[in-house]
This record gives sequence, C-alpha cells and structure tokens, in this order.
Amino acid sequence: MSDWIRHAVWWQVYPLGATGAEREALPPAAAAVPRLKELQGWLPHLVGLGCNGLALGPVFESSTHGYDTVDHLRVDRRLGTEQDLVDLLDACSAGGVRVLLDGVFNHVGREFPRFREVLEQGPESPAASWFDVDASRPGPDGFGYRDFEGHSALVALDHGNPEVADHVARVMTYWCDRGVDAWRLDAAYAVPPGFWRDVLPRVRDRHPDVWIVGEVLHGDYAGYVAASGIDSVTQYELWKAVWSSLNDRNMFELAHALRRHAELVRTFLPQTFVGNHDVTRLASRLEDPRHLPLALALLFALPGVPTVYYGDEFALRGVKEDRAGGDDAVRPRLPESDAPPGPEAAAAADLHRLLIGVRRRHPWLVDATVEEPDLLSNEVLAIRLSSGENVLAVVLNVGDAPADVRLPFPGATVVAGQAGLDEASVRVPPHEFALVTNGG
Repeated sequence: MSDWIRHAVWWQVYPLGATGAEREALPPAAAAVPRLKELQGWLPHLVGLGCNGLALGPVFESSTHGYDTVDHLRVDRRLGTEQDLVDLLDACSAGGVRVLLDGVFNHVGREFPRFREVLEQGPESPAASWFDVDASRPGPDGFGYRDFEGHSALVALDHGNPEVADHVARVMTYWCDRGVDAWRLDAAYAVPPGFWRDVLPRVRDRHPDVWIVGEVLHGDYAGYVAASGIDSVTQYELWKAVWSSLNDRNMFELAHALRRHAELVRTFLPQTFVGNHDVTRLASRLEDPRHLPLALALLFALPGVPTVYYGDEFALRGVKEDRAGGDDAVRPRLPESDAPPGPEAAAAADLHRLLIGVRRRHPWLVDATVEEPDLLSNEVLAIRLSSGENVLAVVLNVGDAPADVRLPFPGATVVAGQAGLDEASVRVPPHEFALVTNGG
C-alpha cells in the first residue's frame, strides 16, 4: 500500500445529485452537459476543510442513478464528457488532491451492451456467459438471471468468466492512466474475493500506488481484505456503533466496537465515516444534536482513513427512505456557494476544520494503537490512542453531569473540545468531548 493514503482525508460527493443532473439518461442524440466543471469550483472548499481527496460517486454512463452502468469507458453525458472528467482530474492533481472513482463491477444496467445482446438474441447467445442466465427459470424477459438483491434492473455479472475479469481490469487501468488514484468497489461483499485476486495485480502492474477500498457491510472484514487483495473496506460496524451508542447513551456498545476496530487496524486501514450516500445523515440520525461533535471527534481521532460526506460539514439533514427515490434526501444539489447557510452550519464547518487540523498535526493517528477503552460509566468513555511516545486521549461524556477523568500521562494539553484540565485529570462538561494529547 502506498504511503500517500496514510495522509488522506476524503470529501465524498455523489455527482449526479450534487450537480442537479436529470434522474434518467439523456436521449441518445442529446449533447453532454458539462456539470463536472461545477465540482472544480468546490476544490477550494475541500482543501479549506483540510481534506486532500475527492471521492466521486458514479460518473460512468448509466440509465438512472449511476449504479446501473451502461458503459464503463464513457462519462455519463448528464455530467459531461471524458475531457471534462480529465480536466477535473488535472485540477485535483494540480491542487494536491487525490481522486477516487466508484467502480460498479458487481452488476450492470439492463442497457449494458452485452446484456442487450442477450435480450435481442436470447439466453443462448454468447453474451449470456457474462451473466448468470438460466433459460429454465421465469423472469421479466422470459428467462431468469441473477440480479443484485432482487433489483431486476441491476444485472449481476458472472465473475467466473475471464472476459468479465479482463473487462474490469481494462476499465480500471484506463481511468488510472488518466489520473485516478483510488477506487471504491461497489457491493464488493457480493463479489467473490478471488475475482479481485485476478484483476487487481493487472491494474497495479501499471499503477502500483492505486488504493482500493471495497464496500463491505458486515462479516469478516480482515478476512475479505486478505482473500481479495484489496487495501481496505468501509467500516460500517464502527459507523453504526457511533450513532447508536450516542443515541442510547450506551458507551458499552461503543467500547465493544472500538475493540473490534483496534483488531482491524493491526492488519489494514479501514475507511471510516459517519455519513455517506447510502445512509441517513448524521445530523438527522442523532437524537440529541449536542452529540454531533462527539461523533466527529471519533471520526477524526480514531485510526483509519476518514471520509466526510458532502454537506455533513454543514450539519445538513436528510433521511434515507426505503422506496423509489428514497435516496434523494441524502444526495442533494450542492448550494450555489460554500458559505455556511446559517450559524449551525458555520459551527459544524469550523469544528470539521479544527478536528481535521488535529489529525494533520498528529499524522500518527492513522494507525495508532487503540488501547483498552476505559468505561467510567455507561455515559462516560475514555479512549487512549498511542504510537511510540505519542499519546492522544478521547473523552466522551453523554451524561447530564460533568465527568472527571484521570489522565495516565504527564504534560497533557486539551487540543479540541470543552474541558478543564489540572495536573492529574480532565473535567468534561455534560454532552461534550475532549481530545487531550501529551505533546500539544
């Protein structure tokens, strides 16, 4: 794994929503709309927060939401042309910003050319080998085929077909040749890990510094990383524990998740987050708005590769719903400017800058040792992170009374949060956090 990822803090954007693109693909004869250019205007905002990575959601030609890909080698005309994407990549590179693309390689849309051949020529066509087609089963087209989690518009690829592996390797290499630094593998948990063992060495042969993170929701994270050869997975277990423990005032749940996280960090760097394009936004998920800073303190203090979902830096709200269009609220249009829309948004943005600044001044946090959490009560938790002589303590208080926490190291300095400090302990007010280091 390349060293650059140790210093990465991503700003994740869902381009089709963020740029106000149409809900469905443009007509075949329609000209491309250069909406990717809008994202270039947000690069100063990204950098101003302290981030140095732009994680893009789907940008390839698709029928609707981007995850029903039609052409992996063509930019969605609702977003622009290949040159528009290359211009964005070049602008990011000039500003020291890495770029991650969303690779949807578990399934494709029904308009994907190879599946169109199956629809036109029947389930016995040569193209059917790209998919798990079963002519004996009923289906929406007169035959059955494996799809993604019951969505017939998302046709699952046959990852045992060498042609599919060749295609994915070619796609990933093509875009890395144009400046892409990293890939998120959508629905990686549904792809046999051996598939990536075949594909990724071919990509890394030309691009050894590329970073690969797989979308894995649950299960044996470390096992999947080892079996597949990817670099990282999405740390959904920690995401869930953060908001759930804060809502329930249950630091025992968080402590359990931190023990699991500590084990993972010993083998790879998980991608950490408190929001993304698939989940209800943190500001809507938390029942007590006073606890949003506590969640952010965890995101930026804990080891891993942190990611900020666009709009979360303004404490944007949005609830994901299980219905058609249910993702729209968490994938909104970017505002006309990056000026905070109100005092609450400004405070959230300032807190992001402060905490990312702490992360930048203490880069050793990326793979720090998470020592056994100190559960002072169900409502007070202290976490000690260390690397050599470096120490940072995270103290969380979700209770209604001040919490006094003894610090087992000298020379303590509060670098973020609300706390009083004496020689031996730190006092954290109700519903507050403190980040305390031994070196300022």
